[in-house]
Amino acid sequence: MSVDAIVVGAGPNGLTAAARIARAGFRVAVYERAPTIGGSTRTTSLMRPDVVHDVGATVVPFAAASPAFAALGLELPLVHSGLALAHPLDGGRAAIVDRSLHVTADALGHDATRYRRLLGPVVRHFDAFADSTLAPAIRQARHPVLAARFGPLLVLPGTTLAHLFSTEQARALLIGLSSHATVPVSRPLTAGVGLTLLAAAHAVGWPMIQGGTQVLTEQLAAIVRAEGGEIIVDQEVESLAALPRARVTLLDVTPRQFADIEPGAARAYRRWKYGPGVCKVDYVLSAPIPWTAEACRRAATVHLGGTAPEMLESEREVARGRVHARPYTIVVQPQLADPTRGPAQEIPLWAYCHVPNGSTFDASPNMEAQLDRFAPGWRDLVVAKHVVTAVASEATNPNLVGGDISGGLMTVRQMLFGARPGRSPYATNVRGVYLCSSSTPPGAGAHGMSGWYAAGSALRMLQG
Repeated sequence: MSVDAIVVGAGPNGLTAAARIARAGFRVAVYERAPTIGGSTRTTSLMRPDVVHDVGATVVPFAAASPAFAALGLELPLVHSGLALAHPLDGGRAAIVDRSLHVTADALGHDATRYRRLLGPVVRHFDAFADSTLAPAIRQARHPVLAARFGPLLVLPGTTLAHLFSTEQARALLIGLSSHATVPVSRPLTAGVGLTLLAAAHAVGWPMIQGGTQVLTEQLAAIVRAEGGEIIVDQEVESLAALPRARVTLLDVTPRQFADIEPGAARAYRRWKYGPGVCKVDYVLSAPIPWTAEACRRAATVHLGGTAPEMLESEREVARGRVHARPYTIVVQPQLADPTRGPAQEIPLWAYCHVPNGSTFDASPNMEAQLDRFAPGWRDLVVAKHVVTAVASEATNPNLVGGDISGGLMTVRQMLFGARPGRSPYATNVRGVYLCSSSTPPGAGAHGMSGWYAAGSALRMLQG
């Protein structure tokens, strides 16, 4: 056999899987259809040669918390802004998430005590919490005390979590964070998204990688190459039968894509459901945004959604197949943590909102209405603009099916067990073939854990 393992897809999960297997002493080859590696963890110049933009995620709390990246010895140049998050409300007010749990709690007034009681234990046990939540359900059973303590909270709807609080600021904060789940936060598991993001903010911060997320990609690729592995770009895999022989094959693709390239795939893979897409817009500005709320001028991430009821209605509209006139919008200001992204008067900024899966709709005017609301006069600063609709994002990265950046619809069954429930959410019905994409637990995020655990399954076969 020419190689022991083949990995299809050079995103963060595929590269993490390849790095783990290569470190174990096995020969690995990685195939990537694009001319550059990284998938959504790429950095490029979109509009100005001196200004760099991340194609996907910029703020990477789970990279800082990732057991896989720690085990591989990555040395990521993580940088932080003054605040992790600001959530503006009308009248120049804003809820905040500071690195300090107590500063965040104090800013919530009457809800301060409840916030400390809810988040304090999670933050104190964050290492075990991260090891549990960034893992498949079968591994979470190894933390029975932790699962009993925090598990019931994690499976709640975000609305239930928000209703534990009384202030407008706290409820808006929790609904905005839970809405990262991309589904209406009245559904189960969405509270877990909000709690995990909050706990990470206090335990490790919400950093970004100096120079862009491409640095993460290159460090993973360097491990693969240093161990004798090969990374082949511009090589689309249309059939597993066309690949060279290998003892194991790992696929950083979604379940339906697996079914497209493997005739023997079980029917369950074709039944995989995808979630809403996103429309993303990148800007170059001549100066920082003139936010009405001062806190937004210090936070790398800003949630534009207004009150909790407004955000709930915005996300319900997406579920109905529409985009709200003023949608819940996530804005990232990279220069607040990383001034190397562009020169002083060419400042990068990006925003996205959720849209129906497969949408061709340019939602940038809708997002800009929210910017007008909380930062009047910002339009005068726009130097350049670049829009990627949900459909366009899939055209550049086929894993983003219909613009879904999460790898699949967040349902209890899919998120906990993957496409085909069994002893391993990574092993397919085809012997020696494993899925390692964000469609497998623990799901989306620049943490590499799906690739790490899939590689562990494959290594048991290689070493057996």
